[in-house]
Amino acid sequence: QVELVESGGGSVQPGGSLRLSCTALRSIFSWYVMGWYRQAPGQAREEVATVTPGASTTYADSVKGRFTISRDHAKNTVYLQMNSLQPDDTAVYYCYAYDIRVADRYNYWGQGTQVTVSS
Repeated sequence: QVELVESGGGSVQPGGSLRLSCTALRSIFSWYVMGWYRQAPGQAREEVATVTPGASTTYADSVKGRFTISRDHAKNTVYLQMNSLQPDDTAVYYCYAYDIRVADRYNYWGQGTQVTVSS
């Protein structure tokens, strides 16, 4: 069992920045991919960014150049730095993690944190 605790959501004006954090309550960094999904009301869930144990990253086209995912092994924490936020970024953001050694992927999820971008 992997418990993930998120923090850092909130409200910001367009063009602003927020940083989300997701901390695993036990050490999982050696074998777990971590990342972020988001879901806006009435819309499909979107995978925003991922980071592998080796620190390779991927991003959705909608956030490339604006969002940066990173991880701190010592703190068992993954971050999502979000810059140049726009109203379309408004959503609940969910952190997830899965073990790359397991054939049938199983995602562990954080509780979700609301991000609201409006003027």
